[in-house]
Amino acid sequence: MVKDLSVHLCGLKLPNPVIPASGTFGFGLELADSMDLDTLGGICLKGTTATERFGNPTPRIAECREGMINSVGLQNPGIDALVADRVPRLRKVFHNTVIANISGFSIDEYSRCCRMAGECEGIDIVEVNISCPNVHNGGMAFGTDPDSAAKVAAAARKACPSKPVFIKLSPNVTDIVAIARACEDAGADGLTLVNTFLGMRIDIRRRRPVIAAGMGGFSGRAIFPIALRMVYQVRKACRIPIMGCGGVASAEDVVEMMMAGADAVQVGAENIRNPMACPEIVSALPELMETLGISRLEDIVGIIE
Repeated sequence: MVKDLSVHLCGLKLPNPVIPASGTFGFGLELADSMDLDTLGGICLKGTTATERFGNPTPRIAECREGMINSVGLQNPGIDALVADRVPRLRKVFHNTVIANISGFSIDEYSRCCRMAGECEGIDIVEVNISCPNVHNGGMAFGTDPDSAAKVAAAARKACPSKPVFIKLSPNVTDIVAIARACEDAGADGLTLVNTFLGMRIDIRRRRPVIAAGMGGFSGRAIFPIALRMVYQVRKACRIPIMGCGGVASAEDVVEMMMAGADAVQVGAENIRNPMACPEIVSALPELMETLGISRLEDIVGIIE
């Protein structure tokens, strides 16, 4: 029996729920010669800021058991290059949902970038990152307080009136439900959760942190149960769509995330370990659905009471 893998996000139909997470798949172009990008439900592009950034000093990566820590620091070519070059080039080889990931250091920066992304014909969804732990005076500073998160969500919604706006939430908070509700009340169309946890490794021989910045974002399989719990909690509290993210590494993880309440699922650190992770997960879903007696993936979204 043919299985229906399709899902919907704010009226957009995706052929399947699997989306490479921002920062783990470049702009999609880097892997266009290695896979058929159209096997993916969507692509979330590398985090973009108002101007070009060279990122944090090296070393930026530290390996961990069941995960990794990164402190890349939002290295990117800037919003002008995104809309004028990267997205048009991607649209020549990819025909499904394109998600721009926007970061900023002020409300004005978020607004400008969201406006430009919203006006870019090749972008379908604008994901606003208020959860990056790898930069100072921005990113996560907005995502740890409901009032600040709501202000960014409202500004993004106003700047981008014609396309869905998703707010990407930080797990480094005491009450993620309160922040999710604040974003929903401020006009967000959807939520992405979660981003990375703040982590650290120490080189005991050199007696200094492995990463030049000291700390960075911890991601990978180890965080999956916590991310799953947060998706479940937010689904029970909010009515808007959710893209679940955090430690997803298999078709089983995708199904689990959807049962907890995710409408679509982003795959992050696993792409760094295995660049073919996303198409492999997509190809494994039909057989898993057959085993579990699932005909339509959308039927399982949020079924856990």
